[in-house]
Amino acid sequence: MGPFQVIIFIVWALSALALIALVLMHSGKGTGVSDMIASSLYNSSAATGVMERNLDRLTVIVAVVFAVCVVLCMFFFPQGGIQGVDFV
Repeated sequence: MGPFQVIIFIVWALSALALIALVLMHSGKGTGVSDMIASSLYNSSAATGVMERNLDRLTVIVAVVFAVCVVLCMFFFPQGGIQGVDFV
């Protein structure tokens, strides 16, 4: 396994963890009972703030990086295995 493949795996792992964290940081936009109760406390029709828009942009960028890493792994490891690494 060459250094480029190692870099791809590191970026893939970091982008996966970052994507999980970013998705969990988004606010819920449900239509359930909890949203009906919360809408009386907070104005849910307010415009999306700058922080929310930046979080959306960052989430999309990290998702694209994750997808590119997946596609690169498909080209570098077409058989689905890692040559030279034994998992015992």
